[in-house]
Amino acid sequence: MPLITRSPDTGVWLLTTPRTSYALRIDETGAPCHVAWGPRLTPGEADALAAPFAEPSNSFEGRPAVGEELPVDGGTRYGPPSLQVRYADGSRAFEWEPAGHRVDDSVPACEELVLEFRDRVVPLSVALHYRVRADTDVIERWTVLRNDGDERVDLLRADSAAWTLPPLADYRLSHVTGQWSAETRLHRERLPHGETVLTSRRGITSHHANPWTMLDDGTADEDRGRVWSTALAWSGSWRITVQRTPDGRAGLTGGVGHEGTRVPLAPGEEFTTPVAAGLFTDGGFGAASRAWHAYVRTHVLRHADETAPVLYNSWEATGFDVDEASQLALAERAARLGVELYVVDDGWFGARRSDRAGLGDWTPAPDRFPDGLRPLSDAVHRLGMRFGVWVEPEMVNPDSDLYRAHPDWVLHLPGRPRSELRNQLVLNFARQDVADWAFGWLTRLVAEHRVDFLKWDMNRVFGESGWPGQEDGNDRLWTRYVHHLYGVLDRLRAARPELRIETCSGGGGRVDLGILARTDQAWTSDNTDAVDRLGIQQGFSQVYPARVMSAWVTDVPNQLTRLSVPLSFRFHVAMAGLLGIGGDLTRWSEEELAEAAGLVARYKEIRHLVQHGDQYRIGDPYGDGTSAVQYAAPDGSEAVVLAFRAGPRHGSPRVPLRLRGLPPGVRFRDTATGAVHHATVLTEYGLDVGLPSGDWASALIHLERVPETTR
Repeated sequence: MPLITRSPDTGVWLLTTPRTSYALRIDETGAPCHVAWGPRLTPGEADALAAPFAEPSNSFEGRPAVGEELPVDGGTRYGPPSLQVRYADGSRAFEWEPAGHRVDDSVPACEELVLEFRDRVVPLSVALHYRVRADTDVIERWTVLRNDGDERVDLLRADSAAWTLPPLADYRLSHVTGQWSAETRLHRERLPHGETVLTSRRGITSHHANPWTMLDDGTADEDRGRVWSTALAWSGSWRITVQRTPDGRAGLTGGVGHEGTRVPLAPGEEFTTPVAAGLFTDGGFGAASRAWHAYVRTHVLRHADETAPVLYNSWEATGFDVDEASQLALAERAARLGVELYVVDDGWFGARRSDRAGLGDWTPAPDRFPDGLRPLSDAVHRLGMRFGVWVEPEMVNPDSDLYRAHPDWVLHLPGRPRSELRNQLVLNFARQDVADWAFGWLTRLVAEHRVDFLKWDMNRVFGESGWPGQEDGNDRLWTRYVHHLYGVLDRLRAARPELRIETCSGGGGRVDLGILARTDQAWTSDNTDAVDRLGIQQGFSQVYPARVMSAWVTDVPNQLTRLSVPLSFRFHVAMAGLLGIGGDLTRWSEEELAEAAGLVARYKEIRHLVQHGDQYRIGDPYGDGTSAVQYAAPDGSEAVVLAFRAGPRHGSPRVPLRLRGLPPGVRFRDTATGAVHHATVLTEYGLDVGLPSGDWASALIHLERVPETTR
């Protein structure tokens, strides 16, 4: 059965996914208009929803503010435009004129619809792309714009797509906000009338917001209710405008850039927007998250089928005081714990003794590593671990040989100060020579020192965002920077296919579908406090799977919050993602080392479920009772539950945890206690976790299905 069909009677295009449908048509004016997005439809049912074009009801209205596939600036349109164009004569308008269509089904179980248009007056072409697959309800959309004339065109706004919701009694918006060390705080808020803008103007995805949304009618929860969700695959500045109209409709538009910037199109030039992906589910927020997780693992990540190793990172143990002997001592202790990947953090290169100097001079410090990193790398490999290093390729300290040689390589505006944040400036990756320089030293570093893993960091945002000497440079750099960043990562991965990379930007400042397509995991937050991490990880998991969520066990009192919680609690929180250790192992007691080794071994027993299973969130991580995160095998054969309680309150009810995703009518055995449980009891009546008394209690319960023959 084809995934994309067109009605010969109404012209409605019907896009079909495993559980949903998306329908659109070109109306009588030539504009691409939305028809439906929701539960599965037959072609005839989709035809019945195609309403004819309606004239404005009065002279103060215009075309509906939501309902077009890419609202443009022009005519009687007064909502937020997805496409806003300024021509050489200063005029701003676009009129749709259909120019053809095609369906590409050359990839098995995947089809792509392309609707082609041009402006009726100016030689500007627009192509709307839609891609659907047989194994996911996620629909990918993007737009390609081409200047077919002989004069420049400025794209003041060029969004990837607009999304229209059906009429609902009410609307609620789910999204995340935050800041450095407090990322991905989840908010579910009634959508106000008017326009709500979510954005980053910082040149990166940002700690302060993330380019995804979920919308419902205000009644959905983790397990039930209709949810519409979108996510943008872009790692630079971005903007999403969600609109609720006075007549009871809602929709959104989103893409690259922010107000005050533009994308110049020279004659013959083409601009392809990043992918905006969207999905619908009737299974609540939990089902939406699981659909995103499966999509990321299957169609975004390159090595999602691999089992990510247990990691040790030296930063919190040594800071900038890095040398071969101290790193080797840490590596030996890490190997005793069962660590599989050892990562040397900041301080191994150049004159790097603090954050004030050396950034940009990417050669091992001769006084600390007289023979380079290779002896340490070889020793780590002999200990049975992979070897990784921290890098920050996009940054430079003014006190560095690189900056003294190339002061023009940074973002700057002539005659204006160059603002330093964390004593560093941003290298202009929009320049091809800067991107080539970065690719060159990174390739040599990985090859010469047998580096298996890079922690790729970016510790400040843009400032004085100029590109002197380049025509339209101040505008071009915003998108070209990201494209060249992607290019360096793609070239590096092609040159060293065995290399694995973690995306980091002072924690979770650059996490999105675009960067995840080129990396293997993400550093979630510089805040490693286990209690704070419960909330951070809850928000992160709304779209991004545990397979990419790096989480460390560090020392107490925590460096940031000064909170002390038990070692087991810290481990259990980190086990909900990719387990890492970041404490100073030379100061851990033999009892702590033994406990940690046991917990690492326990994680290895269940990490296939965490990294590849279906995730279920149970309860409120900041509530009075017990909360949990559960991972279940897709075939129903086993599950793991990580349960947490901040502190008991006298007289509080002891409510069992109702598990999710277990097949009814079968039994499961607790691998630690041997206790046998009926799946129906676990899901309908709940599991009494039996957390120990006291503050910051936690538990790990691993359940395996009892074979039929033993019942």
